[in-house]
Amino acid sequence: MSFNQFTNLDFEDLRVQIKEYLRANSNFSDFDFEGSNFSILIDTLAYNSYINAYNTNMAVNESFIDSATLRENVVSLARNIGYVPRSTRASIARISFTVNVANMNARTVKLKAGVAVLGAIENGNYIFSVPEDITVTPNSSGIAAFTDIPVYEGNLLKKTFTIDDSQVAPKYILPNQNIDTSTIRVETVGSGIENYIPYQNIFDVDSTSRLFLTQEVEDEKYQILFGDGILGKKPENGSTLNITYIVTNGSAANGANNFNFAGHLVYSQGSTETTVTSGVSAITTVEQAVNGDEIEPIDSVKYLAPRVYSSQYRAVTSNDYTALIPFLYPNVESVTAYGGEELDPPQFGKVFITVKPKNGEFISDVTKDAIKRDLKKYTVAGIRQEFIDLHYLYVE
Repeated sequence: MSFNQFTNLDFEDLRVQIKEYLRANSNFSDFDFEGSNFSILIDTLAYNSYINAYNTNMAVNESFIDSATLRENVVSLARNIGYVPRSTRASIARISFTVNVANMNARTVKLKAGVAVLGAIENGNYIFSVPEDITVTPNSSGIAAFTDIPVYEGNLLKKTFTIDDSQVAPKYILPNQNIDTSTIRVETVGSGIENYIPYQNIFDVDSTSRLFLTQEVEDEKYQILFGDGILGKKPENGSTLNITYIVTNGSAANGANNFNFAGHLVYSQGSTETTVTSGVSAITTVEQAVNGDEIEPIDSVKYLAPRVYSSQYRAVTSNDYTALIPFLYPNVESVTAYGGEELDPPQFGKVFITVKPKNGEFISDVTKDAIKRDLKKYTVAGIRQEFIDLHYLYVE
């Protein structure tokens, strides 16, 4: 006689099924199954069956993206179909200011990477940084104008590794959470200084292409990967790997629009740089801090990963746009897209898009232009995108 199939994970049900199995065996017909000794053995068997069934059930569930519950497993499964979950996004503000260096005979003025300004909002003050140096040439009056520069909420950090080819699979893992991956800058210092750029697509990639990949690993941290010398350049053995990135508070700083300068400015008269200690004007806010967001939640990864995969990272059908836009622009609550051929009269060659942002009711013209620029990498020539503002109906 064989065991019955276990249709649930209830301990008591397993215990009853083991007793029924033993009673059906003639060798145990006269046994007292409620006795202390036999009861302990039955409990042990039931407990072992319960643990095995539970572990098997959990292991199988974690093998599929629909049923997985652990973030590491969901991210790993999404990676198998080429989907990279969105990282935490820093709030980005645009500011302008000038620096008077008329008495310094300066050739250039540089805002050093790192802290740039302090932004104020109702719930507190936040640090805004720039991920790389910004250099400006003064005009004939000695005024250096930093115009419409983006600043990212968060602290700029640096992590250094040594490239070691003797390791079987070297791992360059950034030790911080809440990293905005769009602010990652990578350079190697060996026989020379080489800057690497983020991987975009496989086209025109060869053994000399200085590219790096970013993938999420355990505990919401990120790993940097390089080419193998065939598909992408392999960093020089023994060189120093410098990685800078911004750790941010996500959406907390959205709305900051009152800024005070806190950066490090230097001017150069030749090969030397000198710190600027005066002459900085008040900060003008071109655009308040927007688009900060938390790391992509598990439910979003489960929803978007198969849809972005089905679009194959190209925007041809209207469904492709509804999958790609949340992937490109994090501050999206919902997207609707339809082709111009559905209109009367039809407008061929156009796709009309409406976006409901998470914060506010409409997206700005600047954001629309930014999404259009990002979509150019995925769209087919001849298809034009037009954004339509939503119409709200308020019912009392």
